[in-house]
Amino acid sequence: MTASTTRRSTAARSRIAAVGAIAVAGALILTGCGDQTKSGSGNSSGTKSSSAPLFSALPKKIQDAGVIKIGTDSAYAPMEFVENGKIVGVDPDIADALAKQLGVKVQFTAGTFDGLITSIYTGREDAIMSSITDNKQRQEGLDDKGQKIGKGIDFVDYFSSGLSLLVKKGNPEGIKTLDDLCGKTVAVQRGTTYEDEFKKQAEKCGDKKLTIQAFDTDAEAQTRVKAGGAVADLNDYPVAAYTVKTSGGGNDFEIAGQQTGVGLFGIGVSKDNTQLRDALKQALDAAIKDGSYGKALEKWNVQDSAVKSATVNAGQ
Repeated sequence: MTASTTRRSTAARSRIAAVGAIAVAGALILTGCGDQTKSGSGNSSGTKSSSAPLFSALPKKIQDAGVIKIGTDSAYAPMEFVENGKIVGVDPDIADALAKQLGVKVQFTAGTFDGLITSIYTGREDAIMSSITDNKQRQEGLDDKGQKIGKGIDFVDYFSSGLSLLVKKGNPEGIKTLDDLCGKTVAVQRGTTYEDEFKKQAEKCGDKKLTIQAFDTDAEAQTRVKAGGAVADLNDYPVAAYTVKTSGGGNDFEIAGQQTGVGLFGIGVSKDNTQLRDALKQALDAAIKDGSYGKALEKWNVQDSAVKSATVNAGQ
């Protein structure tokens, strides 16, 4: 696995809700799909306060509205998922910490992952925050073949994560690395970084064919592995670890091998909205400094994924 391959990649990721017994994962496709964000499925938190330290750094449109609209794919526990009708998780808690610095509310709205970038292009959302891997292709609006398919977006990088193979409890096939998958069947969420990784591995396997079953959600892929129809799913480490702990009371899955391919997650913003991008960067640095960012990570036991400072477009 390469260092640029955490959760969502050049091709994409798509996730829709199914949190409870099974937590889910995904990635991002830069295609001509329409805006697939679901209306009426969001929640907001925080309060408007023009006396907040970074309120003046925000674009006037957002100052007047008193809210930053954020699109997400809310089926990726513990990063973002629905609990009691509200979108919760690592990303919403980090966003709350930024909102306190900026003096506005953050409003999360759930949608499919492969429609998130489009929601930025159309202006439906001000930002997207959904464990999205920051990479050059997304920054430049390229597909996985290097062809220009969009304007691209900017990222404020806030989290680092690697990849893990998720297998059935007991690891009956003895999977340790991607090479162990040759000749077998795997399940994965369609349009994700993980699907890209499996496709690369399939080329390496050659005649010893790797069969890839792609599903709309990672929950479906996990169900396939649990049922024995596939030997492994691929996920970001925090999500894989959460799934191992929570699915079936810890009796459904385990992680095979070591975490690899560490990369950065970023908050996506339009390239035309550099003022919002820079305000978010300042807010993240301030939240890191005052400890609220660290508390958000500690709440979900993902502090090993902390960044030391905010960066823009640092993904490769």
